[in-house]
Amino acid sequence: MENIPLSMLFGILAGLILLSAFFSGSETALMSINRYRLRHKVRQGHRGAILVNKLLAQPDRLIGLILLGNNLANILASMITTIVTLRFYPGEGPLAIAAGILTLVILIFAEVAPKTLAALQPEILAYPAAYIYTPLLRIGYPLVYVVNLLANGVLKILGLNKNKSSGFSLSREELSTVVKEAGAMIPKRHRSMLLNVLQLEHATVEDIMVPRNEVVGIDLDDDWEDIVDELQRVKHTRIPVYRESIDHVIGILHIKHIIRLIADDKLNKELLTQAVTEPYFIPEGTPLTTQLLAFQRLKNRLALVVDEYGDLLGLVTLEDILEEIVGEFTTDVPTNVKEIHPQSDGSYLIDGGVHIRDINRVLHWSLPTDGPKTLNGMILEHMEMIPEPGTSLILHGQALEITKTYKNAVKMVKVIPDSLARVQKQSGLAGNPVNGG
Repeated sequence: MENIPLSMLFGILAGLILLSAFFSGSETALMSINRYRLRHKVRQGHRGAILVNKLLAQPDRLIGLILLGNNLANILASMITTIVTLRFYPGEGPLAIAAGILTLVILIFAEVAPKTLAALQPEILAYPAAYIYTPLLRIGYPLVYVVNLLANGVLKILGLNKNKSSGFSLSREELSTVVKEAGAMIPKRHRSMLLNVLQLEHATVEDIMVPRNEVVGIDLDDDWEDIVDELQRVKHTRIPVYRESIDHVIGILHIKHIIRLIADDKLNKELLTQAVTEPYFIPEGTPLTTQLLAFQRLKNRLALVVDEYGDLLGLVTLEDILEEIVGEFTTDVPTNVKEIHPQSDGSYLIDGGVHIRDINRVLHWSLPTDGPKTLNGMILEHMEMIPEPGTSLILHGQALEITKTYKNAVKMVKVIPDSLARVQKQSGLAGNPVNGG
């Protein structure tokens, strides 16, 4: 070592610091690279991505190789610094100063700076590094194997198993967060559709079905003139046909099958009965994702929802499910717009039969959807009685006033503006409902 020129020693020292920076930066780059973008590039045949993917398949070997190289570079740099220092200033004091300077240099130029760059732009360093590490891993495999064997032995003593990894799969909630955080990378409209698809699993047919009392159908026991008049006025493409009551559905009628007969005045009850198709019944509680696939498999577009006793609860169509994903696309006035009326004072008048999901969507509320499906049902469950008009209550943080009831249901509710709601909360109305007289 004494015969080596100082210029060469300084050159070797600089090279070792650069080598240490490479190992440090590449380690951060490889460990922080976006795994989903990496897999996409692998499918595209990107050579660097393929090598990186193979290296990350066995991270213990890769980390062992990087740390061996990094520690070796740092130790050699320390040795060279000691030799250079002793040539100029023999003694312990200069060595301590040199060690401090070397530590600062390595910390800044071989650790913090390269690792920060690699964390910000991992692909810049990860792909080129893969071309270097792949052959290095083959050459240094025996040494890396021994190191990993000892390291894995320590992990086993601690009760850890390197083969048990949580991987990089995402739950539905985590994937929803990724979509929300995508920002400008995904257009707002597409982002909304993706979130709706992810939330579809949590909704059931009861959440979106047309309730029994709103189902439009044809009763074959009615007078023929009334049936023809109903067929001419109906706004739906498919309607149920029944006898006596809606619980006795005999089939589903597609209006296009009889429109010409109506125009030619040739339609009668016999032809009408022959035109219906077999009804399709589904149980309550069916998830929307399951029903969407069922519609696709059966080539059907309308299903009748029944409870455990076989009684009809309502009907759901393919369009209803699709609108949960893409939003309203029919030419009819959307239900949630018809049943939620904004007032000049900032309040809202809401029909008691409107679905909770529609209220949440239109007013950006967060009412729970795992209980009653309509506003009327939620109020009745909360109060455990049929309220009188004028009754005020706080329901899940929202101030409401019952403005109209009919028989055993709440027909119209007024959502009190925020300022009044705060006053009522301060007055203690957040507990039991109070009759507003």
